[in-house]
Amino acid sequence: MIKNALLSVSDKTGIVDFARGLVALGVTIYSTGGTLKVLTDAGVSATPVESLTGFPEMMDGRVKTLHPKVHGGILAVRDNADHRTAMEAHNMEPIDLVVVNLYPFRETIAKPNVSLEEAIENIDIGGPTMVRSAAKNHAYVGVVVNPEHYETIISMIKDYGELTKEYRFVLAKEAFAHTAAYDVAIANYMSSVIGEGPTPPVYLSAYEKVSDLRYGENPHQQAAFYKEFGHTHGMGALKQLHGKELSYNNIVDMEAAWNMVWEFADPAACIIKHTNPCGAAVAESLRDAYVNAYEADSISAFGGIVALNREVDVATAEEMAKIFLEVIMAPAFTDEALTILKEKKQIRLIELSKPELGQVTVKKVSGGLLVQTEDDIVENRANYKVVTKVQPTEEQWKALEFAWKLVKHVKSNAILVSNEKRTLGVGAGQMNRVGSAKIALEQAGELADGAVLASDAFFPFGDTVTTAAEHGIKAIIQPGGSIRDEESIKVADEHGIAMVFTDMRHFRH
Repeated sequence: MIKNALLSVSDKTGIVDFARGLVALGVTIYSTGGTLKVLTDAGVSATPVESLTGFPEMMDGRVKTLHPKVHGGILAVRDNADHRTAMEAHNMEPIDLVVVNLYPFRETIAKPNVSLEEAIENIDIGGPTMVRSAAKNHAYVGVVVNPEHYETIISMIKDYGELTKEYRFVLAKEAFAHTAAYDVAIANYMSSVIGEGPTPPVYLSAYEKVSDLRYGENPHQQAAFYKEFGHTHGMGALKQLHGKELSYNNIVDMEAAWNMVWEFADPAACIIKHTNPCGAAVAESLRDAYVNAYEADSISAFGGIVALNREVDVATAEEMAKIFLEVIMAPAFTDEALTILKEKKQIRLIELSKPELGQVTVKKVSGGLLVQTEDDIVENRANYKVVTKVQPTEEQWKALEFAWKLVKHVKSNAILVSNEKRTLGVGAGQMNRVGSAKIALEQAGELADGAVLASDAFFPFGDTVTTAAEHGIKAIIQPGGSIRDEESIKVADEHGIAMVFTDMRHFRH
């Protein structure tokens, strides 16, 4: 039976109604600090914890529940005779329900210019200790760290006088996850203070489930979508405005599209299939950017993921509504645009803010993780080197910079053909570079004549340049660095092609 409960919460959502419900069921409430004040101000009967301990709160609240009479009451094994004898000898009250959530550490460190001292003061000690004690002794004690359980708990006590064994176990598991995620936040903050960077000696992370997915990459695989615990950003911050539920593959493609479209300051549109761009473009208007991206490969665009870096207006919505698209992503939609697009029942409309720079990517491998910083370095043509006799024209420079921003988002081996406004052909993921070039150039067709070509890594031989020349490519941008660079430069000079070395590789596996 639940006779005594200890309530001490930072998140006071629903706590007054919950406490009132407990009192109505005959439960005695012990409480501390701000929680005690909220309850008594609301007219709820609550007793200070110091009436249990015989000690007042002290040291600015650092010490209030760290006491044998609190933890003995929580940890005592009720059907152990020695434990019962100890409780009687030391006048300990059993505590049957512990309702605790922790100091707002994550919220504190999220504030601009927070001091180390303020952060340290918001590290909870007594709270996690009580939570862990109650979770360990879940055979006899209920532990609650989430207000979403309040209604169920009141109902269960009404029906049974206590919480079921199975429910106490679920609450205990959630409690340990709660304190574990809390400690991860503290450790990662201290790591940042020390300056350990994105690859610390121990890599810690915590994520909470957003939703189960129907399946993973294929129907026989289970999947779910999680967001970073305590830091809502990136895909974890997406807002779905319309359409059926997202799939695993949708989210993977959305991440690729979103990172790509924000390479550009001008109105831009990117259409993604299987994480690679089938079309990308910039223009003076968002509508024209989308139309140009669509026309880059109208066949592959069907069923694609569209990312846009401007609010979607009516003109753009009307164009996108002409074909089947899986997802449309943008920072915002006008009401009129939403009305047009919502006529398509299945299409997913996603609102999301610009990606944060300086993030890391994490890839699970068997028995470990691979962690790296994002490939979001800002480059400048002033650092590039023209290695051929022919210099790029200003128009070609613009096209080269456009292509270079995109090719780093294409799966290696990556070749991209473009003009200064849109992609013309993309070759992705081939086992040799000339193979990717042939795919990109064939897709570009006659439009390759006079266009530019970008390669995510150096040419190991001159054959890719020869192939480009045969299709009329006039300028090439690539990292350089091959022991056969001179072979590629020679071929470029023979065909009057301008070639730029960036000294920066952009593999994407």
